[in-house]
Amino acid sequence: MKINEQIEIADWELTESFTRSSGPGGQNVNKVSTAVELRFEAARSPHLPEPVKRRLQRLAGRRWTVDGALVIFVQETRSQARNREIARDRLAELIRKACEKPKRRIATRPTKGSVRRRLEGKKARGEVKALRGKVED
Repeated sequence: MKINEQIEIADWELTESFTRSSGPGGQNVNKVSTAVELRFEAARSPHLPEPVKRRLQRLAGRRWTVDGALVIFVQETRSQARNREIARDRLAELIRKACEKPKRRIATRPTKGSVRRRLEGKKARGEVKALRGKVED
């Protein structure tokens, strides 16, 4: 499975299992296993660089297992082939996102003028609130 120019995933790294899907489908839903669980052994993959694996783990969230596998479960359509295709597309998209290096944040400071305006606004609001007290004779 080709992800981009540098990364191509071998078939031995992917495991697909099929279960019966919930939802609409009539009696078909009780007979045919259309839901797909795609399992990608990401931690053991020789095709993924370490930084990509770390970003992939962060992006995957709860789909990342303790043993370093990425599990994608799809039961959107009545067709097993279409569900397989959706699962593989999701995996490829997740890996493509993990390949993008995040931009480093450059720390900035507010300008003196913006700080002064903010403090003046706070002072004005404080004065308005102070005038809301009881009026004495």
